[in-house]
Amino acid sequence: MSFWGKILGSMAGFAMGGPFGAMVGAAVGHAADQGAMPGAGRIPPSAADMVHMLGGRENLFSFAIVVLSAKLAKVDGPVKRAEIETFRQMFRVPEESLRDVGRLFDQARETAEGWEPFAEKLGEAFADNKAMLEDVLAALVRIARADGPVTKYEGDMLRGIHARFGLDAAAWQRAKGGAPRGLGAQQMEDPYPVLGLTREASDEQVRAAWRQLMRENHPDSLASRGVPEEFVKRATTKVAEINAAWDRIKRERGL
Repeated sequence: MSFWGKILGSMAGFAMGGPFGAMVGAAVGHAADQGAMPGAGRIPPSAADMVHMLGGRENLFSFAIVVLSAKLAKVDGPVKRAEIETFRQMFRVPEESLRDVGRLFDQARETAEGWEPFAEKLGEAFADNKAMLEDVLAALVRIARADGPVTKYEGDMLRGIHARFGLDAAAWQRAKGGAPRGLGAQQMEDPYPVLGLTREASDEQVRAAWRQLMRENHPDSLASRGVPEEFVKRATTKVAEINAAWDRIKRERGL
């Protein structure tokens, strides 16, 4: 099952009510289908509320990443075709969802403002899946780089997303400096950023980083915690890259 869930009904809410209006609009659309309308309070919904109203974390995930990607593409000026194509590659939008995802993307990119609530809700909803949040951040970095070097505005937004995801400094280093997905050990220029380290790290720090990343990114572990299927598949490649980096460092250090 794809994580591209219920985003129909969000468009009017986004245009009229800002970020939270969009979330509530999508929730109302889902609830209407289920025959149960959520209460209309003025307090912004919590991540748990949004997950419940949207029918699951995957639906909140799909909604949030479209908006974050679109606003990141917009933050440094007009959205470029390369940024849109990179978004589609990173998140693998299926053909049957392109129209709906495109409508939301177009509305979201009208302004770069208002991304903070989406990053916060996504970070709260997947607080137990830091590996997936890091994967999302890395994908957003790739989108920012699609049309050239990361600008100050893009960098500020990416750091803000990193903070709202609750990720550590090592995750930031991996996201902005790690090897591209699928890069083999022989092509890897520097294996240390893949582990979120520098060459000054001790042997024990290297071992500890490798073990932690393997625990966080193991596909079976992610699947058991409700990570979208596409990201579970991607984790298999990521684990291979982590192991390739570890193997190269072991050879270089004679461990």
